[in-house]
Amino acid sequence: MEAKYNASTEARPEGDRVLDAPLVRMDIADFIRQIKKEATWDNSDRNAITVYKTDGLSIVLVALHEGAVMAKHTAAGIISVQVLEGEISFATDEESVILKKEQMIALHKGLPHSVTALQESVFLLTLATTSPVK
Repeated sequence: MEAKYNASTEARPEGDRVLDAPLVRMDIADFIRQIKKEATWDNSDRNAITVYKTDGLSIVLVALHEGAVMAKHTAAGIISVQVLEGEISFATDEESVILKKEQMIALHKGLPHSVTALQESVFLLTLATTSPVK
């Protein structure tokens, strides 16, 4: 398998981060420091970085300033949200839960949901888009 790297962007011109390989090591603390040093963090209510992406699975580190809202949306697959710092409200049409550091949820594909940062927060979003093996 050939390693895949992120493309250069204006926000991240280095373009040398491994996104997919037989083994991908992710230093989450370094990624948190990185996204909180970037201009997007200073000029927006959030910043995020994809730390792994392959067919059927993506892992994204998301940082939100207190009060930031990710408006209601749906995901193309099953997701999990694991809070690493802070506190968020995760709401579906049926219920709302408060998630604090070291708590997580899982949500089935296609269910509308929103996220509100009750404090400055960081979470790992995992999106699985492949069908389970039967």
